[in-house]
Amino acid sequence: MMEVITIETQAYKDLMAKINAIAKFVIASQTKETEETNDSWIDSYEVCTFLKISSRTLQRLRAARQINYSQIRGKNFYKISEIQRLLNEHVIRSSDNCLQDLVKNHKLYVEQRRDIKKNK
Repeated sequence: MMEVITIETQAYKDLMAKINAIAKFVIASQTKETEETNDSWIDSYEVCTFLKISSRTLQRLRAARQINYSQIRGKNFYKISEIQRLLNEHVIRSSDNCLQDLVKNHKLYVEQRRDIKKNK
């Protein structure tokens, strides 16, 4: 048995406006999270481990200026968006699953670091 509920037109419009506002907020939050992830910096170890490439391959890419990186205290860091670019241009032969694992594990690492700092 189906139950029918009737409401005033204005109440329905207000309800729909609130639902649309919530949907816009959720979409904006997801977009912001994706942008923040692509701007994250990861080190050479993470790149090599999750993309299953050697440190020598990464060194060759740096020497040939095919990858942008920053060096801090002798350690190289790369933006996730830069790694994505190399995968899209087929400079690095790796699967999308490897990149997704890299992003997921990097997020976990960042969360763990935040928890450690909070507990101090």
